[in-house]
Amino acid sequence: MENGSPENVLKTLTPTVRCNGTPPTPALREGPYYKPDTPCRTSFRGDVAGGVPMLLHGTVRTPEGKPIGGTLLDFWQVGDAGVYDDDGFRLRGHQFADAEGRWRLETVLPAVYPGRTRHVHVKVQPPGGAVLTTMLYFPGERRNHLDKYFRPECLMDVRETPDGWDAAFTFVLEL
Repeated sequence: MENGSPENVLKTLTPTVRCNGTPPTPALREGPYYKPDTPCRTSFRGDVAGGVPMLLHGTVRTPEGKPIGGTLLDFWQVGDAGVYDDDGFRLRGHQFADAEGRWRLETVLPAVYPGRTRHVHVKVQPPGGAVLTTMLYFPGERRNHLDKYFRPECLMDVRETPDGWDAAFTFVLEL
């Protein structure tokens, strides 16, 4: 997965956080590239030319497995060039989980850039609740163990499909 080519995708899945009493998704640093007031959107694919397509999706649940509908999810990431957009809102946006806690983002595989492993940033806020800032990581990245912010609890399930990559994650939030 290091160079982003589909041939390097892991063939086995790594489990995401499961509910039924599992601990909440851990908070991680926001980093210097967060921008508020992002547009509401469910696709970043038109923001960059090229890149490996990726569908990022999942649910938001309580530790007991109850869906948390209406949760705000605000995503930001780099594209295949490894640069955050400081001038606009390319590869940035927010959306709301549906009544069953489901969310879906069409995006591209983020690049690896100096000092970090491949990741996607996200802020997650249930209705009337506190904001969780965290990052989602890719299994099998050789830089995972070198990234001081990496948390194995934030690994996504990733698989190769004919249309690109499919990555899933369940956010577990205390209410």
